[in-house]
Amino acid sequence: MPFKAILKSDTVQKVACYLGAQYIRLVHATGSWQVVGDETIRKLRREGKPFIVSMWHGRILMMPYTWLRGEQIHMLISQHRDGQLIAKVISYFGIDTVTGSTSKGGASALRGMLKTLKRGECVGITPDGPRGPRMRASDGIISVARMAGVPIFPATYSVARGRVLGSWDRFLVAAPFSRGVFVWGEPLHVDRNANADAMEAARIELEERMNAITRDADERVGRPPVTAAPVVTEVSSA
Repeated sequence: MPFKAILKSDTVQKVACYLGAQYIRLVHATGSWQVVGDETIRKLRREGKPFIVSMWHGRILMMPYTWLRGEQIHMLISQHRDGQLIAKVISYFGIDTVTGSTSKGGASALRGMLKTLKRGECVGITPDGPRGPRMRASDGIISVARMAGVPIFPATYSVARGRVLGSWDRFLVAAPFSRGVFVWGEPLHVDRNANADAMEAARIELEERMNAITRDADERVGRPPVTAAPVVTEVSSA
């Protein structure tokens, strides 16, 4: 059987996802972890109030431990094969998924997220996923926050020992027995009556806050920072 066909096998994928979940558990169990800035989200969950968690695609490996133990969260996962593999991995941590993205499959994903938030549960979104550009927020997450009337909390993690892959998102693979940190940012509120300009300003603000806490997390563990993808500007022809 060709190697690519083997990788597409349901059995192989199931085993790989199980091993991936065990690796995440190993990294967390053997590491020394610090949590910064989680006071507000803990208060909101004690009050039963929902919100959106926003993290970059390259920093989702340890996402199951970014979240509060015992609290329900639903992660927006793309319909792409890679997204479905991620969904299978995080299912081992009791995390449910909403299938779609803020671009493709947007209508059904939006309905699913709004229903989840209305029930008082939280939603996690990677605003630069599923294909980038890296560390640049799309406007979909801003639309969800506006319609649901809930705040967005940026979140990230970093580790002293680990490898940054050469993938589009510069995915950080944490190593076991490492010093690590989870960092939460201040909430971003989007007015329900926000116009296009206000929503774009909110998108830029979210992007800047997420990049700021990612730099902060990297600095705390002595890791060289990962830079965002260059901003693409449209050039009009004469």
